[in-house]
Amino acid sequence: MEAPEILYKILEIPCVISCIERIYDLQFTIYDGVMNLAGNIEKVQQRVCAACGRAGRDPDSVTLLAVTKTQPPEIVKAAVELGLLLFGENKVQEAKAKIPLCPGRLRWHLIGHLQSNKCRDAVELFEMIQSVDSLPLAQEIAKRAEQAGKTMPILLEVNVVGEASKFGYAPEKLLAELETINALPKIEIHGLMAVPPWSSEPEKSRPHFRRLRELKERAEAVLGVPLPHLSMGMSGDFEIAIEEGATMVRVGTALFGLRAKAKPRAEEN
Repeated sequence: MEAPEILYKILEIPCVISCIERIYDLQFTIYDGVMNLAGNIEKVQQRVCAACGRAGRDPDSVTLLAVTKTQPPEIVKAAVELGLLLFGENKVQEAKAKIPLCPGRLRWHLIGHLQSNKCRDAVELFEMIQSVDSLPLAQEIAKRAEQAGKTMPILLEVNVVGEASKFGYAPEKLLAELETINALPKIEIHGLMAVPPWSSEPEKSRPHFRRLRELKERAEAVLGVPLPHLSMGMSGDFEIAIEEGATMVRVGTALFGLRAKAKPRAEEN
């Protein structure tokens, strides 16, 4: 099936993107107002460097993943022109429509919950799946990766505080199933990922990030090999995550602004 035509009109003024009309379809949402994408990228990079300085880390040890959930392909292309190449999507269906409309040299990670029936598409679309939260899901990914003739890097998602509303492994269950997952063909465990409870005070995320780092160390002891990645921290708290050892931060709002709420089309009323 061909990706649906995307109906957007945007005005690009050197490094500034102005949304001059809002048209909605089922996949993407245009944003309100004027977004200085170049300025936002620079500010985020400055924040990354400052956090690394406080932690005594090399800024090159932290990878910025731009979260483009509901963003139209035109915004992705603008971000690419400003130097971003790694993007994260939350939903396989949206990514399947969007990725073919974006430059081909980009790298894409799945960061949202993955259902087993979407594993084949996920393996084809993404270079990494960050949200593996069960052994059955890992087994399905391994099966689809073998069929596709590729090795799939994954991160294991952890529910660090046991929130009922969130997906993710309980820490002890992750450790219990770790060796079984690691033995699956065509899968490589590259580390852990977590989304801590939201708080308006970034410092409150610190103990959750620290717990994930300590869990990664325990996982490394079980496997006997280092795990290179800790994916943790978003727009409001990624500096704290970097101070606690994040190697990858997932940033959307700080780059692209707040998402607008979609309204139904007039002909659907």
